[in-house]
Parts: sequence; structure tokens; C-alpha cells
Amino acid sequence: MLQRELGEYFQRESRRLFDGKMITVTHVRISPDLVQARVYLSVFLTGEKEEFIQYVNSIEGQIRFEIGKKIRHQVRKIPEFTFFLDDSLDYIDNIDRLLNEDE
Repeated sequence: MLQRELGEYFQRESRRLFDGKMITVTHVRISPDLVQARVYLSVFLTGEKEEFIQYVNSIEGQIRFEIGKKIRHQVRKIPEFTFFLDDSLDYIDNIDRLLNEDE
């Protein structure tokens, strides 16, 4: 549920907050006590991904507030979010490129 709501938030706010970048929520891992959520984002159409993740973490309170309004009746606690870059697609592209170079 949290992954879906975050995905919809990033899609809805992409143009206003993120300069139209394409953002996908790939994984959400929640601590057992539901206090912390590690959110992994895949970011397209940007070269400065680390700066982007820093920016998203700087507005975490705003994101948490908006998500909290949507899911407040479904969960007991709204977790704090920490955003991380999911570089698994970059890793796959790099492996594919290396395999194609040998041919």
C-alpha cells in the first residue's frame, strides 16, 4: 500500500516538485516497529541522481504529511521515510553492455 501511494505521489507531483523527472518507487522496506521506511527510487531523465536523492530526503516531511493524509485511517503509524537510489537498472544495463562488447 505504501509503495502504491508513494508511486502515485511521485507521479502526481513530478512536474511541480521534480522538474518532470520520471520517478519509480521500486521497493519499500518497513522496519518491524513501523517507525522507519526505506524507500528505493529509480530515477530517469536526470544525470545528477545523488543530488536528486538529497533533495527528496530534504522534503521528506512534506512527502510524509501528504502520504499520511491518504493512509491515516489504514495504518496506526505513519513511518518516517528515508530515500535511496535504486541502481539495479543501471547495473543491469552495465552488465548487458559488457556482454555485448565481447561479441
